[in-house]
Amino acid sequence: MAAARTRASTRSGARLTVSDWIEAGFALIAEEGLRAVKIDRLCGRLGVTKGSFYWHFSDIQGYMDALAAAWAADHRQSRASLEALRELPPAERLTSMMRHLTSSRQWTLERAVREWARRDPSVAAEVRSADRVIFREVRRAFLDAGFPAAEARVRARACFAAGIGFIHLADRAPGAADAREHQRFLQIMVARQ
Repeated sequence: MAAARTRASTRSGARLTVSDWIEAGFALIAEEGLRAVKIDRLCGRLGVTKGSFYWHFSDIQGYMDALAAAWAADHRQSRASLEALRELPPAERLTSMMRHLTSSRQWTLERAVREWARRDPSVAAEVRSADRVIFREVRRAFLDAGFPAAEARVRARACFAAGIGFIHLADRAPGAADAREHQRFLQIMVARQ
């Protein structure tokens, strides 16, 4: 019975999972922003009735809570991959982190989730938690590059703030020219004076 409760049929006969609903929400957020996430819009996107939505979620707030939890879980998984980057030289590590943060999917979701966090304390807490982990990894890269602790902290803060700025100032997902600019920024940040 529990397995049957986690799935609902689409018009084509395929079964939807909670993950399908979450991905549809992320796609709407990425394409149109948080305000586009409505039950009707989700059902239309997935080609199902509202009954399917209510099979999976009690209401829109329950859905939004699940969406926030999925974003947080995705970030926890991303954080685990940051640890694997520790084997790279510091400059390459920072480049990989920046590339991930400004990837097309990440760019759109980060912008939307950070905006959401301004209105929802539980989402804000998840964003702060993710930010602390990423900041520590950026700082660690500067420490590993040989900068003293105080200097590593200042450079990490500047990189972190610039990364968020790159996300919010861009009116489109970053392209090749942006990647070159981001790379140049990181070269300046790791250079010794």
